[in-house]
Formats: sequence, structure tokens, C-alpha cells
Amino acid sequence: MTEPSPEQQAGATGAVVIAGGGFAGLYTALALAERRHHPPILLIEPNDRFVFLPLLYELLSGELRSWEVAPRYDTLLAGHGVAWLRDRVSAIDTHASSLRTEQGRELEFSKLVIATGSRPTSFGVPGVENHAIGFRTLADVEHLQGLVQELRGRQRPLQRLAVVGAGPSGVELACKLADLLQGAALLELIEQGPELLPKARSFNREQARTALLRRDVRLRTSTRVLAVEADHIQLGLPAAADGSSSEERLAVDGVIWTAGVTANSPSIHPAAAIDGGGRLLCTPELQLRDHPGVFVSGDLAHVEDADGEVLPGTAQVAFQQADQLAGNLLRSIAAEPLEPFLWRDLGEMISLGVGEASLTGLGLTLAGSAAYRIRQLTYLSRLPGRSHQLRVAAGWLSDLGRPLFGQASRS
Repeated sequence: MTEPSPEQQAGATGAVVIAGGGFAGLYTALALAERRHHPPILLIEPNDRFVFLPLLYELLSGELRSWEVAPRYDTLLAGHGVAWLRDRVSAIDTHASSLRTEQGRELEFSKLVIATGSRPTSFGVPGVENHAIGFRTLADVEHLQGLVQELRGRQRPLQRLAVVGAGPSGVELACKLADLLQGAALLELIEQGPELLPKARSFNREQARTALLRRDVRLRTSTRVLAVEADHIQLGLPAAADGSSSEERLAVDGVIWTAGVTANSPSIHPAAAIDGGGRLLCTPELQLRDHPGVFVSGDLAHVEDADGEVLPGTAQVAFQQADQLAGNLLRSIAAEPLEPFLWRDLGEMISLGVGEASLTGLGLTLAGSAAYRIRQLTYLSRLPGRSHQLRVAAGWLSDLGRPLFGQASRS
């Protein structure tokens, strides 16, 4: 029997359409597909691979392989009863229960999940779009790997890389790059705020600071990036004691931009309420406010906890939202009361170089190689799909006892 096309799936009675295949969208699709008598499910995602972003740093360093960190959607979804349309949602009409894609498709839905996530932002800094390297895609990883090889091969004096943003992404990336470069270039970690990892637990922050010091990474706090050029970066330095300000022209061989992201929402009609960062305002049940039948999950969702605090746009939140949202979609279809999402803070983990990590949570406070292994096993349990988890676990078991360096050539 011929499998229904994505368009037929979308047009089926009671069909659920999920816009975006990142953590929130993919995991919601898989969670819903596990429910008995689930409705037709259509996932709309333009990329061919799902990128497990927390492990992208290990892909850069060669500790993990690309198929482990970035499996194909067709492989992940095979046998789950989820149709995949390789396209991008560009506009949504909630009154008509329809959407439009970039390739010109017009699709109807019974229920819709908006999980289009976030995208990097330059904050209007000149030159970022043209000269800085991001770190969210496989292409970014390949670009950085090539740059590392080039710098190690040249061995010129005073080679320098600048990493902008001392949040988790910037700190993890700076540590990995320092280990890979092995002294071939200076590393500058630039943060506009007064502190690295401002939202992290104090233990992880101190472990990160120590890891950066051991690797001779120069941390510049209270320092603004004014412009990025092909061979230098213009910095606004911290104010002097007398209140005066100054600038510095810093020669660089590359700039990696991890300074922040912004909401990435399709056009919605009638207009939906948003917060100051562009995130869509949701009810505690993850429903888009004033738009029945439309749900939001992941980075794009502005959801508050019981204390009125906005939940962070992290993978951990998206993981937990997926199962709850799958249940609420079925309740919505059955016209039953929805249940509020209750987030459980499981702590935080941060990679601090090749074979090292720091973690706090669930009664553990640990750093070093043991923390690295726990982090690895934790993420193994969170990889999408049981079959992919088992394949990755088999690969990791075969690698036990091998040195961490020198694995970058693995296919």
C-alpha cells in the first residue's frame, strides 16, 4: 500500500502539524507517535539532519562522529508513523487553520505546534554577518575544523581567535578550541557583561573559570564588540576610573560569534502576543494565548513557572515539554481539559575541554573526566529515538579505552 504524502497527512482528519524539527518539534513528534491511536502527524523541517546541539562541541573535537550528533530525519522517523515535509513554514492563519510554506504549499491542520526555535542575532554589530563564524550547524563545525588545521599548520607568531559571548556556548567552545589548537593561536573570550556564565550555578562558573585559566584563554568581561572586520575586531573597553572610555583594534585570524539568539517565528495572523524578545506568549498548558488549537514549544515559547519566572530556552526545557505537549494535543483533540506544564530543574552540565566537564544537579557536584562520562551517558539517554540511542551506545562502547585525541579522523 502506498504511504500517504505529507500533504495528504496534513489534510487528514484530526492531523497534527509540527512546524520545526529541532529539540521541541522532533521530540514532540516522537512522543506523540508513541501514544496509542495517535492522529496523523506531519513534521515540517527544511534541513535533512537533526543537530543535537549540546554535543556539537564533541563533534568539533572529534570525540564524536557526525552520524551520532546529526542523524538524518528520514532515519529517525522511519517506522514511527510521522510524515516529514522538507520545507519551512513561512505564514500561519489561525482562523483558517492553515499555513503556507516557503515552497508555496498551502496546508490545513487540525492542531498546530510552532517549534521553529531561535536563530543567531548580530545585535546590529557591523561586520558580524559577513566575517564572523557561527556555531549551530555542521557547516559551522567544518569551517572551524578547517580554521584550526590552518592555524596549526602555519604556526605564525601571535595568531589569534576571538570567541564572542561567555555564555555556555562560548565557554564550551573556547575550551575545546584551546585543546585543539595546542598553543598554535591565542584565544580571547569576549563578554559584554561583567561575568562569564551569568546564569550558571556557582560551582560550574568557578570550574569554567579554572578551565579557561589552565588553557591560557584570555577572558575579557565588560567589553563590547563594536565592529568585526576580516582581519580584526574593534572593541569598546571597560570604562576607566574617571569614567572615560576607550577602544582597541585587535588583530584576529577568526571571530566565532556565540553572543546570543533571537526568536524565529513565522508570520502569524491574527497577530500573536509576544514578549520583548519576540517569544510567543503561551498559557501554562503551552497553548498560544488567544489562539485555540495552536501550541508552542521550545525556544520560541514564553512560558512562566509557578513563581512567575520565564522558563529558559534550553534543550532541557524542550525535552520535558515534548511529552506534556503530546498529551495536551490528544486532550485538545478529544475536547478534554489541558494540563499545565511543570518544569523540573535537573541541574546543568557544561563541557570544559576534551574529556572534561562540570555538572551540578540531582545531588551531584562533580568536575573532570568523571563528569564528562556522566554528561555523555546523560545525553545518550536523551538522543532521539531508541534505535539511534542503541547505535550510538554501541559506538561509544567500542571506543572505551581509546585516547580522546586523534579521534577527529573518524568518519
